[in-house]
Amino acid sequence: MAAKKQSYITLFLVLIVYIATTQWIRPIPPPGSPPGPGQNKGGFIGSASCASCHKEIYDAHIQTAHYRDSRPAAREFIRGSFDKRKNRFTYNQHMEVVMEKKKEKFFQTAYFNGTLLESEPFDIVIGSGRKGQTYLYWDSIRLFQLPISWYGPSDRWCNSPGYPTNLIYFNKQVQPQCMECHSTYARTEDLDNLGAVFDKASIIYGIDCEKCHGPAADHVTFHQAHPGEKTGRFIINASHLGRSQRLDACALCHSGLRKPLRPAFTFAIGDTLDNFSIASYDSDSVSSLDVHANQYGLLTSSKCFQNSQMDCSSCHNVHVTQINNPSQFAQRCMTCHNDAGHSNCTFPAVKELSLLNNCIDCHMPRLPSNKILLQVAGTDTTTQDLVRTHHIGLYPAAVKAFLSRQPTHP
Repeated sequence: MAAKKQSYITLFLVLIVYIATTQWIRPIPPPGSPPGPGQNKGGFIGSASCASCHKEIYDAHIQTAHYRDSRPAAREFIRGSFDKRKNRFTYNQHMEVVMEKKKEKFFQTAYFNGTLLESEPFDIVIGSGRKGQTYLYWDSIRLFQLPISWYGPSDRWCNSPGYPTNLIYFNKQVQPQCMECHSTYARTEDLDNLGAVFDKASIIYGIDCEKCHGPAADHVTFHQAHPGEKTGRFIINASHLGRSQRLDACALCHSGLRKPLRPAFTFAIGDTLDNFSIASYDSDSVSSLDVHANQYGLLTSSKCFQNSQMDCSSCHNVHVTQINNPSQFAQRCMTCHNDAGHSNCTFPAVKELSLLNNCIDCHMPRLPSNKILLQVAGTDTTTQDLVRTHHIGLYPAAVKAFLSRQPTHP
């Protein structure tokens, strides 16, 4: 009897929370609320317009994780399983979310003791699927994050980052700064009674050519009219930017959470980022920098960065896929560390190992994030996502782990 009474109390509390959040946090937008569909995209026309003249670069770039970072939801883009044996995330004996297909759409459906609480569609996929994905749904002209995400290393559904594992929650509204880093362009406004709203028709998904090179409409129009002109006009060329400008281009989305000073999507490559947003971390304390999404802070705290003119492009070519290729990045290290004393590793235990093969697993190892804490389906423990640090340094534990994976050396 006591257990039954406790179950009723729990159900009552869940319903109270559910009604409060759905009715108070998510008021229904009135018809015709701004921004309206199909409004000016500020000269953005999509990277497909680049393909006719830059086919090789375009064909390579559309295979990258950047380009695939966001897309309208479709089964071929959602990495999680909808198989009945693998399509559930169970919170406890009372609550679960089921990933299911209804007609031609896919949904996350929440149940309490078998009673349907809420069902929302997969509308937008965030993440290429290389490491994981999270999902958004439209509520009229607002975006909300779904409670369940997908974690690549275990190929299982998990709680969305920052979401509780003891309460089903559909009401985390997506802010413009989130879409600024997971798409190329979106027209957005902040309304007093609704918060952040988006023009669906304006969104250019993924991180495409125009995110770094700027709106291409004038560039394409000019060169179609002047096919003999070989100098790029009305377009940003990163080679013409200074070091700080190139770094700011990456820091927009790779320097952790930033406090906005101006609206999202107003920063343009070549601008000074600190005029648009302020970093929220202590740049003098490496221990305060999380490996997730603060590659800029970690890199700039490294002696390699401070004692050179390197920037992100010293190692990364955003036009191509470079994942899981340590020897390629080791070559980048050797462009500076190329004197006789650096032809082999100087650490005694690995002295015989050539630096040409792998520098990063010891000097930039994968470390656990304190920001991305996940509970994957079928477990009751928390998993810290492993992300490669960009603070170049000495990591004895990483060296020990690296040695354990190597063949025995004399």
